[in-house]
Amino acid sequence: MQSIRNIAIIAHVDHGKTTLVDKIIHASKIFRENQEFGDLILDNNDLERERGITIVSKNVSVRYKDVKINIIDTPGHSDFGGEVERVLKMADGVCLLVDAFEGAMPQTRFVLSKALQLGLKPILVINKVDKENCRPEEVHEEVFDLMFNLGATEEQLDFPTVYGSSKQGWMGPDWQNPTEDITYLLDTILETIPPAPVVEGTPQMQITSLDYSAFVGRIAIGRVVRGTLKEGANMALVKAGDVIKKVKIKELQTFEGLGKQKVADVQCGDICAVTGLEDFEIGDTLTDAENPEALERIAVDEPTMNMLFTINNSPFFGKEGKFVTSRHLRDRLYKEIEKNLALRVENTDSEDRFLVYGRGILHLSVLIETMRREGYELQVGQPQVLYKFDDNGNRLEPVETLVVDVPEETAGKVIELATQRKGELLIMEPKGDLQHLEFEIPSRGLIGLRSNVLTATFGEAVMTHRFKSFEPYKGAIPERINGSLISMTSGVATAYSIDKLQDRGTFFIEPGDEVYTGQVIGEHNRQNDIVVNVQTAKQLTNMRASGSDTNVRIAPKVSFSLEESMEYIQKDEYLEVTPKSMRIRKIYLDENERKRNQHKFAMA
Repeated sequence: MQSIRNIAIIAHVDHGKTTLVDKIIHASKIFRENQEFGDLILDNNDLERERGITIVSKNVSVRYKDVKINIIDTPGHSDFGGEVERVLKMADGVCLLVDAFEGAMPQTRFVLSKALQLGLKPILVINKVDKENCRPEEVHEEVFDLMFNLGATEEQLDFPTVYGSSKQGWMGPDWQNPTEDITYLLDTILETIPPAPVVEGTPQMQITSLDYSAFVGRIAIGRVVRGTLKEGANMALVKAGDVIKKVKIKELQTFEGLGKQKVADVQCGDICAVTGLEDFEIGDTLTDAENPEALERIAVDEPTMNMLFTINNSPFFGKEGKFVTSRHLRDRLYKEIEKNLALRVENTDSEDRFLVYGRGILHLSVLIETMRREGYELQVGQPQVLYKFDDNGNRLEPVETLVVDVPEETAGKVIELATQRKGELLIMEPKGDLQHLEFEIPSRGLIGLRSNVLTATFGEAVMTHRFKSFEPYKGAIPERINGSLISMTSGVATAYSIDKLQDRGTFFIEPGDEVYTGQVIGEHNRQNDIVVNVQTAKQLTNMRASGSDTNVRIAPKVSFSLEESMEYIQKDEYLEVTPKSMRIRKIYLDENERKRNQHKFAMA
């Protein structure tokens, strides 16, 4: 029996987690000498690479000194927090990765508290010590205080600390003396993390993660807690409510390097993937067919937001996308929930509209962005926060912890913006040359807040938020005050018209863009919507008027990212998303129809 170490790497967004895993993979010589490989090996989809965030937790294993180390890479962003809690169940220890300047961040705190509750042994890795103005000793003290406050045991508080720079590829005991490579970290893992215990008896495995393959369907991933799993064995699957179902293991695979390897059996303590199970959920237990024993179920995070997804029925539909029908949209959404756990899809009274529930704006925008890249055209409505009701019928809403690090001179503006949206300031303290602010704020207050905060702080604020709990409704929040500029007719926008209308507001289009009736082409500088004509061209005559020809000077158009557009739209607007463009439009394109249906949106 080879000894196995199962270790989860936890860190805040952008603290260097995936880069560190890269270096461990390189150090263990998984790649042949002549094999090509890039950076950020684990962030294997384009979106993860572009945004620099890990969206889906992944497993890899390396061999070092005849020991198999299973490394579980976890997402750091709060919208994917549901991933983290589950994968910690597979680990015996955690590698807490902290930036040498930023220190412990709110997301780190949340995941670390879960790891300590599970009794996992931590190793502290202080990364990016090559940065200017880094403060490794202070960060070490901060993390110790944090663990103490989270109720760590004496054994957990006696954690080893490793300093280094993943980017430069070294780890060592002293941050001022760089070493040659990262073997010091691997040695520390072997010394500190206990080997996976071997428990004899009837087999038990809890499903903590999912994978999906077009060939074999859904794949269950989990850690064997007791006994040995064998290929072809008849087993029992214990589902929610102690429902027992007979199943058969078709194939077993363990994680070897970056891939999976087919095996005949999996020993206790190892992490494996099982194919051939039908109709399973996260938290189900795979156990002995004769004496089924269930493990304690895992709670999966509830969604906090929903959005309406519908087919693209604008005048420009089908020009850019390959998949435009309601059947395409339905199949794609139901395929997504096979592997995206915190997502839920509900049918509505109409065949071409679906309600999609998710963990936040980022969670939903990653799905929309992935779909548009695959060639889908769709429209989405304004994100809506989900409410619950307590036993007395009082309305509860999701509340989040918001953390903003901002230069001192603009901290006042951030506090003002957050408190307008029912945010409550809990902590305000200096952190280096920045002010560190912590708020409790309703989830609906966060919609549209990021773009306002970045504008107010000249793009220097760093914002993160994390779902806390459902709490009593905090009252109405002021929404976007300005109305929209709406196109009167379809056609190509002219510089002459836009120039004449510039005093009405700011535009989202530029001369030469094709627009259609009912499209939102700008923001009015007053509170009401107005319909404008941007297609009129200058009347040309053969008489030259002296002095009346002026140069057209047009302000640059306002460009929104996908998240900003989702946060910007109002109740009576849709965001049209196609592979090449994003447009905001009114749900009712015709002006008379809009007026007839105004009361609907006023009531909503």
